[in-house]
Amino acid sequence: MSDRLASSYPDANSSPGLALWRTTNAWQRQVRAALSPHDLTHTQYVLLASLTWMDRSAPVSQRELADHAALDVMMTSQVIRILEAKGYVRREPHPFDGRAFALEPTPTGIELANRATIDVETADTAFFEALSPGATRAFVSALRDLASHRTDGGPRAHDGP
Repeated sequence: MSDRLASSYPDANSSPGLALWRTTNAWQRQVRAALSPHDLTHTQYVLLASLTWMDRSAPVSQRELADHAALDVMMTSQVIRILEAKGYVRREPHPFDGRAFALEPTPTGIELANRATIDVETADTAFFEALSPGATRAFVSALRDLASHRTDGGPRAHDGP
């Protein structure tokens, strides 16, 4: 038995998973820094921004928001409670489903989502400026392909911001 990792990659830098891990962590550090002045976690921002982005001409349920953000329904519920306590989201009984809540951002929540989005998009621009516009489009396309590719037979991820 060898005292080294049995890997099909010649070195750590050849692993796409490790490269994605490192890149994701570096990007998340920048996003956390951008969100810090807004007193929002990354997950809180994603849910608030997603809810603000979504078409609210019909009631939006927690499940629909979780699906849109590609987050666990229970986590979504916990974070929505925090956003509600902060005055950024309203949860009302869903008019068509007695088991669900309808979600709506408050005017303060919409204003915060828009201010935070400016800072998040500025952080994104700074982080991804190492890529040309064409490389950025190809990178986003490759990420979408990876997100929608399931090898376990489960449902595919939803597209969305």
